[in-house]
Amino acid sequence: MDFNDTKEEAAFRSEARTWLAKNVPSADELAGLDYIEQAKLWQMRKYEAGWACIRWPKEFGGRGASAIEGVILNQEESKFRNLPGGIFGIGQGMAAPTLMTWAAPEHQARYLPKLASGEEIWCQLFSEPAGGSDLAALRTKGERDGDEWVVNGQKIWTSGAHYSDFGILVLRTDPTVAKHKGLSYFFLDMKSPGIEIKPIKQLSGDANFNEVYFTDVRIPDSQRLGEVGQGWQVALTTLMNERASIGAGGTVVGFRSVSKLAQRVQIDGKPAIENAAVRAKLADWYCQESGLKYTGYRSLTALSKGEIPGPENSIGKLVGAPKTQDMSSFAIDLMEQSGAIWDPEFAEESSLFQSSYMSVPGFRIAGGTDEIMANIIAERVLGLPQEPRMDKGIPFTDVPTSN
Repeated sequence: MDFNDTKEEAAFRSEARTWLAKNVPSADELAGLDYIEQAKLWQMRKYEAGWACIRWPKEFGGRGASAIEGVILNQEESKFRNLPGGIFGIGQGMAAPTLMTWAAPEHQARYLPKLASGEEIWCQLFSEPAGGSDLAALRTKGERDGDEWVVNGQKIWTSGAHYSDFGILVLRTDPTVAKHKGLSYFFLDMKSPGIEIKPIKQLSGDANFNEVYFTDVRIPDSQRLGEVGQGWQVALTTLMNERASIGAGGTVVGFRSVSKLAQRVQIDGKPAIENAAVRAKLADWYCQESGLKYTGYRSLTALSKGEIPGPENSIGKLVGAPKTQDMSSFAIDLMEQSGAIWDPEFAEESSLFQSSYMSVPGFRIAGGTDEIMANIIAERVLGLPQEPRMDKGIPFTDVPTSN
């Protein structure tokens, strides 16, 4: 592994660093705007200057940059705390690569530039209440009616559905064939008649994702991506990009934040950092964090050489989310009774650890559960045999259910 920038990468990093320093919005610029307005302001500023979605082709709003240049820009941008922009992750990181691979040229020209500029926001309509981690078990159905499809059913855990303009959607269009073969993939206007969106209140107090109900919603067949019955193959394009996005995501709670807390709070009248059990815990997490860092460096090295990182990227999600949850829980325990204080105005670190503890379990589910990630690593990295599947090859209508 080579941790150093090449000459060209160093020059690009300097260019990005200089532009960001001059153009990141000030607190005064963002004052009075809600989060979505703030995010759109920053995204449009990047777009107009050629710094939005830089890996995309120029005709779609990017600049045709390399993968490693995209990583470098993300690294430099991450140094500015509290920058708005998370609302575009699904559209730019998951929907856009799928559109680039499967959409008609006229749809690419219509939707991708507005995705890059932040003018339009997209969501992902995949998960269902009865499906669990098995996307291919979905039951929301699409029935052909001339040049349209009539959709009925329910999706769940749809992040950002309440403020999205468009969504990507997988439907069961043929229940008489094996479950992976009876799916088709579409995109749709989230303001279409027949769509009902209900927010889901989370433990953290937020309501970032939703239930979405479809009652006789009509989607033009022209908005189908791939052939009828090819939805699973199209969905894999989305899923690969989703897991890469989640695995690459950072977290505020880490070794450094918990270590600093252990230096401030006390156990038996002494700083907690002097306690052997606390030090042992911190040492374990430091080792895990270092392993994740260097595994990430492998991916960066591959990108720098023009290669595509493999399924080992699943390690980041499988290890990182449980580690963050454990560290947040431990930090709350270290604070004893004060760990129960939720109010950011009074809690340690503005309730950083409490918020993390309540929200991070979602990252163990999003983009594939811990078990799914473990299977990917076992089968595609270690070469172990696949788990037996009793529903393989049989028509979806014959798959046993508890209903």
